[in-house]
Amino acid sequence: MGMPSYEKLGVFYLGRTWDLEAKALGDEPVLYDARDLTTHGVCVGMTGSGKTGLCLSLLEEAAMDGIPAIAIDPKGDIGNLLLTFPDLAPGDFAPWLAPGDAERHGRTPDEHAKAVAETWRKGLAKWDQDGERIRRLREKADFAIYTPGSTAGRPISLLRSFRAPAPGADEDTLRERVLAAVSGLMTLVGLEPDPVKSREHILLSRLIDGAWREGQTLDLPDLIRRIQKPPFDRIGVIALDTFFPEKDRFELAMTLNNLLASPGFAAWMEGEPLDVARLLWTPEGRPRVSILSISHLSDAERMFFVTTLLGEVVAWMRTQPGTTSLRALLYMDEVFGFFPPVANPPSKPPMLTLMKQARAFGLGVLLATQNPVDLDYKSLSNAGTWFIGRLQTERDKARMLDGLESISGGPGMSRADIDRTLSALDSRVFLMHDVHEDGPVVMHTRWAMSYLRGPLTREEIKRLSGAGERDAAEAAAPPATAAPATPVATPAAAPASAAASRPVLPAGLDELFVRAPGADGPGLTYRPALLGRLRLHHADGRRKIDVWRDLSLLAPLPEDAGTDPWDAADVFDEAAVTFDDAPARGFGFAPLPGIPEKAVEAWRKQLVAHAYRARKLTLWRCDELKEVSEPGESEGDFRIRLTQTAREQRDAEIDTLRAKYGARLQTLADRRRTAEQRVEREQSQYDQQKLQTAISVGASVLGALFGRKLASATNVGRMTTAARGAGRMGRERADIGRAEDTLEAVDAKIAELNAELEREIAELQASLDPAGLTLEPIEIAARKSDISAAAPVLVWRPWRTGADGRASPLA
Repeated sequence: MGMPSYEKLGVFYLGRTWDLEAKALGDEPVLYDARDLTTHGVCVGMTGSGKTGLCLSLLEEAAMDGIPAIAIDPKGDIGNLLLTFPDLAPGDFAPWLAPGDAERHGRTPDEHAKAVAETWRKGLAKWDQDGERIRRLREKADFAIYTPGSTAGRPISLLRSFRAPAPGADEDTLRERVLAAVSGLMTLVGLEPDPVKSREHILLSRLIDGAWREGQTLDLPDLIRRIQKPPFDRIGVIALDTFFPEKDRFELAMTLNNLLASPGFAAWMEGEPLDVARLLWTPEGRPRVSILSISHLSDAERMFFVTTLLGEVVAWMRTQPGTTSLRALLYMDEVFGFFPPVANPPSKPPMLTLMKQARAFGLGVLLATQNPVDLDYKSLSNAGTWFIGRLQTERDKARMLDGLESISGGPGMSRADIDRTLSALDSRVFLMHDVHEDGPVVMHTRWAMSYLRGPLTREEIKRLSGAGERDAAEAAAPPATAAPATPVATPAAAPASAAASRPVLPAGLDELFVRAPGADGPGLTYRPALLGRLRLHHADGRRKIDVWRDLSLLAPLPEDAGTDPWDAADVFDEAAVTFDDAPARGFGFAPLPGIPEKAVEAWRKQLVAHAYRARKLTLWRCDELKEVSEPGESEGDFRIRLTQTAREQRDAEIDTLRAKYGARLQTLADRRRTAEQRVEREQSQYDQQKLQTAISVGASVLGALFGRKLASATNVGRMTTAARGAGRMGRERADIGRAEDTLEAVDAKIAELNAELEREIAELQASLDPAGLTLEPIEIAARKSDISAAAPVLVWRPWRTGADGRASPLA
């Protein structure tokens, strides 16, 4: 039983209407326009209200529409999104059933697994869903669980470095990132993060701000050193040692050093760097739902992580072009403590910025909480969508009434109406108020496609995250927004043992040392590689392309100086590492092969020849959308941009269809209602049963295209269920026959218009489906006469050899 085709039309299938008095499901599906979420949403409901199921269903719908999401998960429930079983087989559910559940139900484990699988199958079927829809969900997006400060899921590093913003970042972005980074760090070490009164906050902000303005990326050891010896001697107009004496600065440095040295914080140094683009898309450009599980963290650690993450989201947001379509989604479950009405925790400023400014960039924010009193309603008063479920206390209900009164403005939203509705809500029944629609709707949430088994343990997260070769390989892949940069493996012949002393280099060969933050202990060795730096010019007059670019290559050092090393080289991102001019203490050196003086110039000439032969500028062309990638834009980044372009074009086409068909369908619906009423009047003397219509007016297609506005205005739900079961009237009743003929004629016109609409929808889906877009590479060689190459440099990369004899790079 396949779902209707609205899944690709930018709407989310959330449930069906609910009759509060009859306590019964209606026939009309509740379809939510994805674009409405750009004005953000709030979901409130007590434990058992169905809040988690509704929010997970919304995330599922976003994934079905190719919209990536970042989900902050303080309780461990959101990881259920990975429990999707297209085959709905008992064996799929069995590993995730709660211990003791089978015994409590009087079943064997196998019987219980079979019963749960059957319950899920029937539940999905009741809501017009099945295993094939689950399969499409898994195909549409990548789902991943990250566990900051832990290796249970995919580890993510926050303490490894404070990355400098991209060149050209505006003042607001720089200031907000500095504020978030410093406030989060101070919270982590137990200091008050007051940006005005705290001298620690002011000093750290000055240090990080100064480094970032110079394009320098800091790590924690760098920051500790700068605290002791700042690169300035005044704070404002006051001397540094008066504002913050050296002894006190040493205490601050020791506090951060203790954090760095603590074994409990080693996990914060591991994993892939925090990169918002990577959380939203895979390197290949596939949308991703990233679940950031923080249930295992302390309160201070949670605040540190959430503050830092929100600051990075704000910075990423400001780099995106404006759009009216939904580009991505940020969801936070149980926002208690992070966005309070009175206090000002460090997480609140970046959240306020997102609530006020994210709409212009197509970033939707959805916040959920059990207790309405925990939310800053003054800041949330402009949230466009409210989902309100059962509330626990009269105080909670009163707070919701106060919040909704300020945004109602629509029919049926008086305080008394809201009060009565909220008092009558059952489990999984919500009042949805969307300011973009004509009025509120009471809805019953649909059955989630994910198996909602409750909070996941760390062991279960470890199992789900697939800690193994696939995750390790992806962790080494470049982020979606960065130029490819693959670490170069040391040749197999390079020995793991260290030389007793630093090798002497021939004249003309310079050397650099890659810094390994915090490296100490046995087994530390520098291993050599060759760094080549190029300046290339790519030009194509026909395509109007004229690009200069700098390119760094890192190659294994050849054992034979006459061997061309560059065909084995990889692109090297110098901005991702820090170079020192001298080696660090405690490192040995791998031996070097003999390098004659003339080898350096030979390597430089070979580098130029290699660049002309192999380092072409690759662009990507998409004929369907008539787009060409920008220089430096990877295939994955181009696919991400095309996805957004296709979504924007689709939304524009939907608006066109609304304008084209809206008035005609409204007129026909009014005519049909009049004809139906006439038939009912003529046959009412026989019985009260209504005539059944023979032709469907395509309620699901109309709802998908026009949302709830047209559906409620035309009573589509009642129209499609109007009774036709009284039997055919006698031919002697000519007036009834004429009324039926009129009704059938209107139905025929509706069916004809509906068929035309479905054809246009199918064409729209086929032409603007991002998964079906074809990319063709365009390669442009560098102009040989414009290629310039500096003399190659020997780069010493830090490695550690463990007790088992296995060596691994440290940077």
